[in-house]
Amino acid sequence: MGREKRYSEMTEYELNQEIASLRDKARKAEQMGMGSELAVYERKIAMAKSYMLNPNDFQPGEIYGIEGDPGAYFKIAYMNGVFAWGARLNGEGREEALPISLLLEQNQK
Repeated sequence: MGREKRYSEMTEYELNQEIASLRDKARKAEQMGMGSELAVYERKIAMAKSYMLNPNDFQPGEIYGIEGDPGAYFKIAYMNGVFAWGARLNGEGREEALPISLLLEQNQK
């Protein structure tokens, strides 16, 4: 009957409930050795977390670390909703989009 809500339509409470549920599913997938299913849940968790952040806190031209990829950096070219579009530094230079929850601020002070 009812369709599932999009993350953009959820309250912070609902997003936290969704993340908890996804973490439980991810844990079970990991225990069962289902790597591809685990990756799907991890990506969904990152997406849900992104909707709890303010995209205006992420600025084009800024450089961020990438969660889960130590030593990798991402330079934002532009923002589109909860996605930062840009390129990895020291990468192939091709444009890609990352959910903002995967971006880590650099302490450049």
